[in-house]
Amino acid sequence: MELKLDIATTRNLLAYSGGVDSTALFYILLQNNIEFDIAIVDYGLRDSSKDELLYAKQLAKKFSKKIYVEKFPINTKFSQKIGREFRYNFFKSICEKFHYSSVITAHHLNDRLEWFMMQLSKGAGINELLSMQKSYRVDNLFYLKPLLDTSKEKLKKFVENKKIKYFEDISNHDTKYKRNFIRKNFVDEFLALYKDGVQKSFDFLDKELSIFNDFPVSITRHKKLCIMNYTDIKPLQTVWLIDKELKSRGLMISSKTKEYILTQKELVVSHKYVVAYNDSTLCIAPYIKAVIPKKTKDIYRKKRYPKLLRPYLFVLGFGS
Repeated sequence: MELKLDIATTRNLLAYSGGVDSTALFYILLQNNIEFDIAIVDYGLRDSSKDELLYAKQLAKKFSKKIYVEKFPINTKFSQKIGREFRYNFFKSICEKFHYSSVITAHHLNDRLEWFMMQLSKGAGINELLSMQKSYRVDNLFYLKPLLDTSKEKLKKFVENKKIKYFEDISNHDTKYKRNFIRKNFVDEFLALYKDGVQKSFDFLDKELSIFNDFPVSITRHKKLCIMNYTDIKPLQTVWLIDKELKSRGLMISSKTKEYILTQKELVVSHKYVVAYNDSTLCIAPYIKAVIPKKTKDIYRKKRYPKLLRPYLFVLGFGS
């Protein structure tokens, strides 16, 4: 299988696990002459963990790749959510420390449909249903998923035809996890029958999503303050903008939060971000507390700056 990858970044970090997906992507990146190094988390949860780590180090040495390894804390309770957060925090710290511009993951078509169905089961909106995209950016770091159009079956055939070694994660078969339940009972068999149709549907949905994203909005940023100015958009479109901006900051909001946003003009979301909006302006900034001098308070009050936003404005030096 010759798979052409469209990756423009030059300082790339591959999230590697030793499984079939990331191993296939490792060799596909080599085929495309794309520069990358690898990072792996040793969770120590399986008997094969040591062998997987050793294999990753051997691959890195064989192909002259740098490898970054992090061990999951022994005394920390593990869940899929905690493991994912630990993994991505590790990737982010490596990228910041060694100046990588992107994290590449081996998510594929099966993963995308699996995510779609998981979100569908929660009553999600279009942003969440289609949030698994080939590329997105959080701050200055790109997250790339170049295999989203490729099925797992195709990746498995790729490594087996080339007799490339990989490891099987037996926890992927444990249906006590919702993700695995959906994969085993719905996704794999559905894609085996309708792969081309599913892929075309995602292509159409992505195009329609890009059109829906095309609001007449001007955006200004001051560090982590985002100010959006617009005219003549509906309340649901404002929620869409909020959802999109918070997602770019790594925060997914629930349907209940979206409904609550529609009832408030100023609020704190997930104890992390201030959201304030009216008919023409939307402001999003980190939620902080600060002692503001009376003179500055008066300035903010006269300018009618949102109350919850004022501490961050003060830290930025607005009006002081």
